[in-house]
Amino acid sequence: MSSTPVVIAKPQARELLERVDVPKILRKLFRDLAAGQAVQPAQQLVEFPQGAGDFINYLGVLAEDGVYGVKTSPYIVRQEGGPLVTAWTLLMSMHTGQPLMLCDAGELTTARTAATTAVAVDALAPLQASRLAIIGSGPVALAHLRYAKDLRAWQRISVYSPRLAGRPEMLAQLQAIDPRAQVSDSREAAIHDADVIMLCTSSATPVIDPRTLSRPALITSISTNAARAHEVPPQTLGQMQVYCDYRLTTPGSAGEMLIASEQHGWDKAAIIGDLAELLSEQTPRPVYDRPVFFRSIGLGLEDIALANAVYQLQR
Repeated sequence: MSSTPVVIAKPQARELLERVDVPKILRKLFRDLAAGQAVQPAQQLVEFPQGAGDFINYLGVLAEDGVYGVKTSPYIVRQEGGPLVTAWTLLMSMHTGQPLMLCDAGELTTARTAATTAVAVDALAPLQASRLAIIGSGPVALAHLRYAKDLRAWQRISVYSPRLAGRPEMLAQLQAIDPRAQVSDSREAAIHDADVIMLCTSSATPVIDPRTLSRPALITSISTNAARAHEVPPQTLGQMQVYCDYRLTTPGSAGEMLIASEQHGWDKAAIIGDLAELLSEQTPRPVYDRPVFFRSIGLGLEDIALANAVYQLQR
């Protein structure tokens, strides 16, 4: 017995995702992970010969939903126009062994990346936090603003990106999501006295140095496909309280953690907790006597949980 999977292109995925409570799905996912109802293998990096690019494969199993899935994301080096990055998620039934859906994962990736950060901010940020800074202005940064805007009673939302200078249409995009969003003239101005700093860039090298902050803050950082990408200096990990999305896989992929371990004596055992532990109350919230760092590499389970939600909706 065989079946042809449903194929979901980007426009339909975007439309369906607008009907999904993404943070709610991710919170359930991490609680399932803590309860042993989900399986998250490590990321798989498959490099092309002669430095021509790579594929990163993200896998996962959601036992309660009866689905297995894999997202595969190529990073293809080109002579002109920068690297080409795409992503597709394949969802399969654990009961029949048949493919259920093949979905363009671009929209899923943006949503789950930002919503995972939002779940972390809600779990880690001080309850009285009032100043939010966002570094970046692309689709992922906009999604971060969308999912984080209601997490605290923000009195100030500062956004910085070199791309924002002289671009009133981009400010309009930000303020359509939240009128409180204001463009800062510099990165330093954006993060000054911030309680939460969300790094939403595709940079492969440090974007800010936590040692220069005027006060301890929560810093969140995401991944890009560039090898060993990191948005904070690796040597600063030992001076922060470190959390991550999943402690069993993140240290083996996050660039600053790999470099800190190899060159600066940092040990992954220093990770205080991950989202599964935070949401199941197995680890304490941080005390803000020094910066708090949350690192997300993007889990296959996040993509699969959203793909399953999209699949159920389109049925």
